[in-house]
Amino acid sequence: MKKEQIERAFHQLGRVMMHFGSSTKWEGFELGITEQEHQDFNELILKQKHYNGWFTEDMVRKSLLSLGSLLSEKDLKTWTANYNFAETPSTVAVIMAGNIPLVGFHDFLSVLISGHKILVKLSSDDLYLLPRLASFLSVFEPDLKDRIQFSEGKISDFDAVIATGSDSSATYFEQYFSKFPHIFRSNRTSIAILTGKESKEDIEFLARDIFDYYGRGCRNVSHLILPDGYNMNRVFEGIVVMGDIINNKKYGNNYDYNKAVHLLNQESLLDNNFVLLKESKELFSPLGMLHYHFYKNNDELNAYLNKNEDHVQCIVGRDYLPFGSSQQPGLSDYADGVDTLKWLNKL
Repeated sequence: MKKEQIERAFHQLGRVMMHFGSSTKWEGFELGITEQEHQDFNELILKQKHYNGWFTEDMVRKSLLSLGSLLSEKDLKTWTANYNFAETPSTVAVIMAGNIPLVGFHDFLSVLISGHKILVKLSSDDLYLLPRLASFLSVFEPDLKDRIQFSEGKISDFDAVIATGSDSSATYFEQYFSKFPHIFRSNRTSIAILTGKESKEDIEFLARDIFDYYGRGCRNVSHLILPDGYNMNRVFEGIVVMGDIINNKKYGNNYDYNKAVHLLNQESLLDNNFVLLKESKELFSPLGMLHYHFYKNNDELNAYLNKNEDHVQCIVGRDYLPFGSSQQPGLSDYADGVDTLKWLNKL
């Protein structure tokens, strides 16, 4: 099987994903799926919120659109140009998280496009979307069918492991899989650095970095770093565009719980009725809350960044990622900074 075959199949899948991400009507067989398959997948999208209250239609379609847009033939070829294609495929077990829809898709893509076979262990929070996309992919390139396996129970018969989970999961991964070649990923989060020169539009874009997927992804901003004397009203005025997030029951429950706990403890908070802001240098903040702290100079800022570099996924700001772009990573923006394709090449 040639790499070009896999690239073409994923490019076609990307067109399908962007189609559903844009909520477009079926307009014929150009996408490579039937009208019934189109209807079934739309129904599956709508059902996700019943399986997982975080997976609303908007969030599922946002993920499909974002991931599908990565899969142009040009971008795939550019991404893989400097890597070898495995002539003798290994079987790579991929243990996926389920915090946002299709969060394990990049690993799925990486394993297959590098020429290997994949054994997928799905999160119970995200059981249905990837298998359906894999079935489309196998139609576009039938030779891929035997390279994709989903496991419902204990995984076995694999050569290497990519496992993503929480910090507590990392202990489990080490215990059971450390003897295999592996990539283990644990908790990370993202931050925004403001200078005071941002426009209201910048802060409105920042609101997407904070609240897309309800703040549950490692690329979601959970901590703001602000210059001394920064007027917090500017943050509130900008992020109000995402105020409807409170209407999600699960998010609202987190907001209410954290508000109650902090009020009982008589801790100082800023509150705009859909997110709590707490001054703290702790990197990670609970759902429904943002931490923030002030910096006096670049030395102080750099010291904080250096201290937390192993736990920061990305940084948003005027001198970093553009505001509003944290949830739109490129193919080379690896989840933990480890080049997955390079690692797969060594198997």
